[in-house]
Formats: sequence, C-alpha cells, structure tokens
Amino acid sequence: MTITSAIVLFAVLWFMIFLIAIPIRLETQGDLGKVVPGTQAGAPENHHLKKKAKITTAIAAVLWCIIAYIVTSGIITVRDIDWFQRMGPPSMRDQ
Repeated sequence: MTITSAIVLFAVLWFMIFLIAIPIRLETQGDLGKVVPGTQAGAPENHHLKKKAKITTAIAAVLWCIIAYIVTSGIITVRDIDWFQRMGPPSMRDQ
C-alpha cells in the first residue's frame, strides 16, 4: 500500500464515519423549544462537532489499522474478489 492509498483510505473512512456520527445526539431548536425567528425548527442548537470529530478520528484510526493490515498482509487479495474469473488464470508469480 502506497502512502497515497493509505491517506485516501483514511480520508474515506473518516468521512463515512463522520457522516454517520453527525445526527447522533443532535439537539435541534425545536427539541429545546428555542426557535430563533427566521430559522427552521430543525436547525441544530447543539451539534457537538469537536467531540464528534475526535471520536470519528479515533474510530477511523482503529478501522484503518485493521484494514491496512488486511491489505498489506495479503489475507484478502484482488483475486479473492474476482468472482467472475475476469482476471484469467493466476501467473506463476501470483502463486
């Protein structure tokens, strides 16, 4: 795994986890009963983005380590995912 692919893997994991974490424990203005005139009741009042970003970073780091280990160790290869045998027979170097 090159450094570029490692960074891309971490970024994809981070953003996926962050988008999942954003709506968790979100307090809207309508929930708290403090709707500011001119805003929607579903607008966030307390979003806790710093805390969610820190938690997301920790979870993404753990998942990145697991996935990076699987990719670099060869436990799962591209040939394992080739269900339709489009890659052809493996060469002597692959065996």
